[in-house]
Amino acid sequence: MSIEPILVIGASRGIGAEFARQYLADGRTVHATVRDLAKPQELTDLEGDLVLHQFDVRDVERTAELARELAGSGLCIVIHNAGIRSGVPPEEIMDVNAAAPIRVVEALLDAGAIQAGGVVAIMTSQMGARRGGTARLGDYGESKAALNDEFRRRAEAWGERGALAIVVHPGWVRTDMGGAFASVGVEESVTGMRKLLADLTPEQHGRFWTWNGREHPW
Repeated sequence: MSIEPILVIGASRGIGAEFARQYLADGRTVHATVRDLAKPQELTDLEGDLVLHQFDVRDVERTAELARELAGSGLCIVIHNAGIRSGVPPEEIMDVNAAAPIRVVEALLDAGAIQAGGVVAIMTSQMGARRGGTARLGDYGESKAALNDEFRRRAEAWGERGALAIVVHPGWVRTDMGGAFASVGVEESVTGMRKLLADLTPEQHGRFWTWNGREHPW
């Protein structure tokens, strides 16, 4: 078993799939979640030590089950990438983008699946940065703002439990969600975020970062 296993939540395409691809190329064990094991999309035919897990972040019971499956695996990096932007009711956007990442990390910590000093990176967005304002940010922005707010409430406790946790804005990335005219390529974004995670220090815990290593205002 790899001594440095990675977990990517929401890995079937885009940023999640690129994380899996790059870590596999480095010889790492990658646990990757997809909603449908029969349709792993961009993970199909990837070479390396890839372990697929069926998982829908909206499923609370499955969240606890997945954490138990990974108990004792010594995850060194957890990347929560699953998210939605539109096409569903606002309450579902809020659940997937704001509640689910917190629920997943809590379950993994409770199960002892993350090694001491393990890195937790939750994908957020600059669209969820309130910057002290009160204007409504739209369904997607509000969900990311709620994620950021709850992360800040939990970060100290997560640190005391041994996690080195941050939220990350991956940039405006050319994916299905970001669109063809986005300014950052998916390979460039993930390469930058991997460097950020590899170099992360305890002083950076509990803060908001961008894909290229800059601190972002809340």
